[in-house]
Amino acid sequence: MLFVPCSLLAQVTLEKEVKITDIALHFDGKKVSSDTAPNSLTGYDYAFGPQISAHGDCIFTYKHYVFMTWYKGGKENRNMMLTRYNTETGTKKTIEFPHKHTGWRNVWYIGESHNTIGIGVSPLDGTIHLLFDMHAYTRTRPSNGSLANDYFRYSYSKKNAADLPDEEFTIDQFVEDSGAGDYTHLSLNGVIDYDAFSEFTYPQFFLNTQGDLFFSMRKGSSSNGGYHFAKYDANTSTWSNFIKFADRNAKRFGEPYNWGMYGRLQFVGGKIAIGFQKRLGNTNDRYSHQNGFYFAYSDDQSGQTGWKNYKGESFTTPLRDADKILVYEPGDLVTTTQRNQVYMVGRFDWTITERGDVHLIGRVRDDENNITKNVHTFKKAGDTEFTTSTDFIGGNRLYTSGNNIYMIRLNSGRIYIEQSLGGTNNFRKVYEATSGKQFSHGRAYVSNGKLYYYMMEQSTGDQRPLYLHIIDLGIDDSPFQVSLISPVNNESYEVDKPLEISAEAFNNNGSVSKVEFIINNQVFEEDTTSPYTVNYTPDTEGTYAIKAIAYDENNATVSSQEINIEVFRRNVNDLSGDIYRLKNVATGKYLTSSGSSIITSDSGEGSDKEWQLVKAQVPGFDYYNIDSEVRGIIRFTGGASNPGLVSTNFGAPNTDVDKIWRVIANNDGSFSFATRTSDRYLYHASDGTMTHSSNTDDRSKWQAISTSQALSTNNNTLNASLIKIYPNPANDRFTIAFKNINNIKDVEIYSILGKRVYQNEPNGSDLEVEGANFKTGVYLVKVIADDNKVYHTKLVIK
Repeated sequence: MLFVPCSLLAQVTLEKEVKITDIALHFDGKKVSSDTAPNSLTGYDYAFGPQISAHGDCIFTYKHYVFMTWYKGGKENRNMMLTRYNTETGTKKTIEFPHKHTGWRNVWYIGESHNTIGIGVSPLDGTIHLLFDMHAYTRTRPSNGSLANDYFRYSYSKKNAADLPDEEFTIDQFVEDSGAGDYTHLSLNGVIDYDAFSEFTYPQFFLNTQGDLFFSMRKGSSSNGGYHFAKYDANTSTWSNFIKFADRNAKRFGEPYNWGMYGRLQFVGGKIAIGFQKRLGNTNDRYSHQNGFYFAYSDDQSGQTGWKNYKGESFTTPLRDADKILVYEPGDLVTTTQRNQVYMVGRFDWTITERGDVHLIGRVRDDENNITKNVHTFKKAGDTEFTTSTDFIGGNRLYTSGNNIYMIRLNSGRIYIEQSLGGTNNFRKVYEATSGKQFSHGRAYVSNGKLYYYMMEQSTGDQRPLYLHIIDLGIDDSPFQVSLISPVNNESYEVDKPLEISAEAFNNNGSVSKVEFIINNQVFEEDTTSPYTVNYTPDTEGTYAIKAIAYDENNATVSSQEINIEVFRRNVNDLSGDIYRLKNVATGKYLTSSGSSIITSDSGEGSDKEWQLVKAQVPGFDYYNIDSEVRGIIRFTGGASNPGLVSTNFGAPNTDVDKIWRVIANNDGSFSFATRTSDRYLYHASDGTMTHSSNTDDRSKWQAISTSQALSTNNNTLNASLIKIYPNPANDRFTIAFKNINNIKDVEIYSILGKRVYQNEPNGSDLEVEGANFKTGVYLVKVIADDNKVYHTKLVIK
């Protein structure tokens, strides 16, 4: 057997956190819909969104420098700012420009979140280029003509300015236009051409492999526009004329409707390419806004010629008929045929790996039937057709480095990274910040195996801090690789509980014949087909070392990084991690949540008889919340003279002293639940009421019956532990994961008053819920399988 040495898969690690400023502009007022709104005295009102700094195409790397644009706060300042951070010396230098954020439709006191500052640097001559998103302004938009000579804004530096020492990196390195202090130009090369430079939105810079700098922008409106791009010539210090991938007014060229584009044009995976969704100028079809996944590429590094669809079929530009490059229609995943009922806005992106795997993501919502599906369409390098999956948690943007793809976002204000091998749909968490500063939004940028995440810290007011995080993605560029997908390194798992061990493997120079799984230096099992998966049940406590070894067709091998997991035996008093019916030993009645009351019932059927014992997270103590699956946690009231119990709306974990209990394991296998520090127990009194009492007879004892144990052959309320919600408690986004439940036909969420507030039809083992506008409180999640079996669990919205 030939063993091929490999660099083990490195960990994704935070290298640096850098404060950029304390005074970045943020719109802290309210959203307004008219440019005649008054100047607010209490905040900076805005159109569209509140973000303006660390927003848009605002970050670019060059050599060992990171360049970032922002606006100076507060409302009265608004100056354009450029910061250069030196990753080698740790120093930063900021240039303040006299130009100010001019506001929505040139009304300075109404913020315009589109008016971001794009930045690019030419590595061929060290020039810095800045482009503003002018949101398709023209001489007559705004209608008062106030931007007639300011509809296009471009700033640029002298040659080699990007490399100058900090003391020389000043505004003097930037080229003035018509007068002293005027650093914004109305065209690229000094020639005024209104038709060519008006109506632009969404600037984005990028480089090809030859080091040429490009930028793209959308020309025209949302429903009648197309991407134009230009190339910078470092030899002549000039820009090319605009290359029109698509243009306005398709109807004039034989199309039934005009259409616009939402996506991006970039150089990635060794080629210039474009991916977008189309907004058709047809207001009577079933799409309210966009439709479709569209993709095309050119092997010409300039992008001027050689454009093809994914099948390799050539077409001419400007593109008039978008259907020539249609990859997939996500609207076909939903059933509504009603006008304006298919909603696809945001959540779209695409990328290409170094190997040539193509990925597109998006989300489609059926507003008639209240069904939302996240969509991942991908084509592995060498394949001829795309695969589409809705077994996908969803994301806002895709990134790539090497042969991996990433979804990078903020989760509870901190960085969260998911990774999948290119050409697959096997996303898994590889990095999550769980402590430190919390951020409201930011812009991620991936270059040379590192993530540069430029973010605004959560704060108040119109001046807020900006930070840069630099994270090493741990890229392994060897052609033959294997990596473990599960279990998770340094996590804990329970004795005698099944554990799935899985890996992904690829071989760019051959094939993968099998993957062997090694546990504590012993071969456990092997799998010969992807996804490579085996099941293992640890039977003793301790540390387990796990790795995978992949074999090619010649029996050469490559090894994954070895991970370690801890296997533990649950303490006899620890009932966490499952859902139980609590049956009184003396009376045989089941503990029941009924509105705000705690009662008992003859039958254990129904989610109102299901409870979780959740650790309350009190340092140094094993306290628990008794948490209903349909409402909240139990509160004990009064003392010996007036004891009582209340079913609250509070979710777990909760450390309030009147909501935490001790779990006591009795010798007969039953449990007693004692109030915090006093010896008073959850008690079913002789008059039928539920209370807490100092009595220790059988009325204070309870059988904890796992919901995995069926109550009867016709029981229709099954194991709620097969449904997992994370995070829970949640804010505005959470995922419902289904384990070992097949063919789910419906998911419904109800308020505690019984009103249905959400319904969806999942297509896979996970359902992501976002933007459903849940109010704070406790909700019941109901899952219905094709055989009409019902599963329940509880959701808490913070």
